[in-house]
Amino acid sequence: MTDSYVRVRGAREHNLRSIDVDIPRDALVAFTGVSGSGKSSLAFGTLYAEAQRRYFESVAPYARRLIHQVGAPKVEEITGLPPAVALEQRRSAPTSRSSVGTVTTLSNSLRMLFSRAGDYPEGVSGRLDSDAFSPNTAAGACPACHGLGRVHRVTEDSLVPDPSRTIRDGAVAAWPGAWQGKNLRDILAALGHDIDRPWRELPQADRDWILFTDEQPVVTVEPVRDVGRIQRPYQGRYMSARRYVLHTFADSKSETLRTRVRGFMVAEPCPSCAGRRLRPEALAVTFAGHDIASLAALPLTALAGLLRPTADAPDDGVAPTLARDLVARIGVLTELGLGYLSTDRPAPTLSAGELQRLRLATQLRSGLFGVVYVLDEPSAGLHPADTESLLTVLGRLKEAGNSLFVVEHDMDVVRSADWLVDVGPHAGELGGRVLHSGPVAGLADSAESATRRFLFDPPPLPDRAPRTPAGTVRLRGIALHNLRGLDADFPLGVFTAVTGVSGSGKSTLVTRVLADAVRDHLGASDGQSGAGEAADTGGAAEDPEVRARLGGVDGLDAVDRLVRVDQKPIGRTPRSNLATYTGLFDAVRKLFAATDEARARGYTAGRFSFNVTSGRCETCQGEGFVAVELLFLPGTYAPCTACHGARYNPETLEITHRGHTVADVLEMTVDTAAAFLADVPAAARSLRTLKDVGLGYLRLGQPATELSGGEAQRIKLATELQRARRGHTLYLLDEPTTGLHPADTEVLLRQLHGLVDAGHTVVVVEHDMGVVAGADHVIDLGPGGGADGGLIVAAGTPAEVAAAGEGRTAPYLARWRARQDTA
Repeated sequence: MTDSYVRVRGAREHNLRSIDVDIPRDALVAFTGVSGSGKSSLAFGTLYAEAQRRYFESVAPYARRLIHQVGAPKVEEITGLPPAVALEQRRSAPTSRSSVGTVTTLSNSLRMLFSRAGDYPEGVSGRLDSDAFSPNTAAGACPACHGLGRVHRVTEDSLVPDPSRTIRDGAVAAWPGAWQGKNLRDILAALGHDIDRPWRELPQADRDWILFTDEQPVVTVEPVRDVGRIQRPYQGRYMSARRYVLHTFADSKSETLRTRVRGFMVAEPCPSCAGRRLRPEALAVTFAGHDIASLAALPLTALAGLLRPTADAPDDGVAPTLARDLVARIGVLTELGLGYLSTDRPAPTLSAGELQRLRLATQLRSGLFGVVYVLDEPSAGLHPADTESLLTVLGRLKEAGNSLFVVEHDMDVVRSADWLVDVGPHAGELGGRVLHSGPVAGLADSAESATRRFLFDPPPLPDRAPRTPAGTVRLRGIALHNLRGLDADFPLGVFTAVTGVSGSGKSTLVTRVLADAVRDHLGASDGQSGAGEAADTGGAAEDPEVRARLGGVDGLDAVDRLVRVDQKPIGRTPRSNLATYTGLFDAVRKLFAATDEARARGYTAGRFSFNVTSGRCETCQGEGFVAVELLFLPGTYAPCTACHGARYNPETLEITHRGHTVADVLEMTVDTAAAFLADVPAAARSLRTLKDVGLGYLRLGQPATELSGGEAQRIKLATELQRARRGHTLYLLDEPTTGLHPADTEVLLRQLHGLVDAGHTVVVVEHDMGVVAGADHVIDLGPGGGADGGLIVAAGTPAEVAAAGEGRTAPYLARWRARQDTA
């Protein structure tokens, strides 16, 4: 009889303790455990990695050589393992040219439909190739905007925001600061311009020349220096404000500089293609009376409705065949709760959960069978109503003859599994053991499991009445994306949860509208903490230049500070990590530089930075990893062959503190480092806050590329919690429990409710009904996503929203509260 199990023996990847486990095929298997317990090391680091290694072994000799660079998982033996497909929540951000259509390949079919079955203008001979309908190809892209649909330019208003100022006092705000800005002002004075006269009083011709000229005259500058300083004349070359801004934006390698100058640019639809991104000849072709840009902008549900008459045609021509394929694939996406998306929606504006579901839908239509799908929290970012649809889709994949290995924290998904592998009992060195492998009900007998309590005995609600608001921020007449004339009230001094199905407008309301309103009130420099200055990860399409229109704002005088914490990566390469982002590595470097041996050798703190040539390994330039291009597969990183991931050269690693090198410290978990660095106040403070938000299992040097969006968000929150808090702070968080085991969620919630108890306001976008039930106030958006959303369907205390029965959230919130009452 054929063995129907995948049998793992001696798995030692990361913190796994040489575990043995048997996992059934042709089943939905949930891998559970607290964050850092080792469940992902088993599912992805061992099972999927071994399947990938075997694939490499089966292909060309060149590909087999890559195995030695990528490495093989640390496991003695795995038997019964079929080919595997990984659907991870990718850490890297997609490019701006990637879209829903390209991720799902719907764009390919849509372009083929226009190429082969479109209606061409009279007099056109020959059909266009499908590439001519893509804004990402030279054949199709509008030549004016290169297929981006928008162009950037500068205006007098954008370059000179305060015309009452003089040039000497910084009227031309777009110019750089420090010496370079002073140099340009001195050159203008040498050219005879009055730099002490208010900008608005200067002749228009002079203002235009100063801002927009392409001339670059060179003049002798007689600088005015402080008394006692040498004052030598020099030859200075002038550069207009427009030239400086456009040059910096196009050519600067500094993201900080590029972000700064972008603030002085105005983005607008391309005048040539009117923002439609394509050449005129492609836009002249129509199908069912619409050009391809119009169809790409439709929500998927509307696109399917427009194509359905063609798909239902009885013949098997090109148009009906392509239309049927499109309608069928859109049907899966709609079933997964993504019908509100359009094919031209940029991929960077999607949440990690939305991206994973798009890829899941693509796999469902691929027709593969006998495959192991390894999924990374497919329920992340899903409203409970959407989670039910997800389980239906996963069931169809299983029925097609596939196995599903799912790393999951959502207890409803875990309850639906055929088999449960629980790893723990704790994180890092205190985890790495299989506590249970068997039917879900069997976990009830595992006394050590942190999952058991949440699966069978839901924790009680907080024993307190909802807090009384200390004030209210009132936003009136909100118009942005699918919010149309919306009025919203946010109580201050309480914990507010904003809920709703995917695409209902939650992130738009909180992380765009509310955040921008507060930031505008406080002033960009005063109100932004820096902990979360990037934009949100999900919700409506994000364009920083598109601002909400508001009919009125009231109640903001009570807010002194804004902290917006998102799920954007803390870095895009392995060089960025937890220790450097939080600043605690500065204290570590100073600690090693203060050792007797380091002082004897003349090593400064800079020597212990892996970004400095003197101390780092030059093979990997201090990254500890080298990029491996797999050609026909996504690229990856492999440990450096010279330093084996240590990042430093041998001389630097000869310096030790209490028997450990600086590389050893980077390998420590937060929990371990907290004990090792307990007598270093600057480091101890950072480590304590990281533990407080449930990140004790992370390694200090863990590359940013290995961190989930939820982990990145909690690192930013911990960095913010280190700071002294002054006045009333408004904290905005977008799905802070993403990627968290319920036990870790409890730890995080203690911190967030502690902020409210200290007199601050916390507003979270959230799907976890446990978090929502424990909030003081709930705002539920909907009733659906996209055009069917954008309304507040219920607001009030959790009990009031559950009892009202309005919207998609109420029944799940009521069910959660009922489960509490019977526990």
